[in-house]
Amino acid sequence: MPVLSVGHHPVGTLLAQVMAGMAMSLRVVVPPHPLIAHWLTLLRDSSTPSPLFATALGELGRWLTYEAVRDWLPQRQVEVETGRGVSGGTVVDGSVGLLAIPLLPAGLGLWEGARTVLPAAALAPVLADWPVQDAATEPAAAGSITGLPTGIGERVGVLLFLPELATAQTCLRLLEQLAALGVGGERLRIIAGIASAPALASLGEAYPDLTIYCACIDAALDPEGRIVPGFGDTRSRFTGIDALTYLG
Repeated sequence: MPVLSVGHHPVGTLLAQVMAGMAMSLRVVVPPHPLIAHWLTLLRDSSTPSPLFATALGELGRWLTYEAVRDWLPQRQVEVETGRGVSGGTVVDGSVGLLAIPLLPAGLGLWEGARTVLPAAALAPVLADWPVQDAATEPAAAGSITGLPTGIGERVGVLLFLPELATAQTCLRLLEQLAALGVGGERLRIIAGIASAPALASLGEAYPDLTIYCACIDAALDPEGRIVPGFGDTRSRFTGIDALTYLG
């Protein structure tokens, strides 16, 4: 059974019922922050216009990242001169690199908010190329993901920014490529706007040491592999361009 958390305290609520029967140790954290709940609701609302949708995605990225790095960022002790004496203190250890990997396009929305929390992180946006007609059923080994660095230092922490985890196939492919670069375990955290229970089951079976921060877990997918109720069409709502509309 996964460890489900609100804040940093395991809970036995509806979330646990949603995930019941899944044998894994995946850690999923759903922070009970009122601002996260607020922006999540705006993202769900189909009447939210595209500019506000992008803002809401950014705010969700900001607060989820704040929670995700709370016990993860490396720190070191220092002494500083206040002008009236010397004080001990703690700062983020800048010698340990951070790499942010947002999935294009809507992952950039999450990253825009996260950037305010981690301004010094390096950035490697990635693009997933999947056959549209097979998006719900394509196996994890198919398709392609471009944009990852050819090498990632062994001390670099990696954060994935995924607007949603529906079938998890894109995420699984990305994790496979990161594993080939030596990245996994405690060096890696996923920040997702929303996740489905089936996606978390798939991820937990393949990568049980993952830690995921998300705003909500929805129980079901529709026949096309889309999260229900979810955010609607996240890509077109974020970009403001309907896939079937041409701009003149």
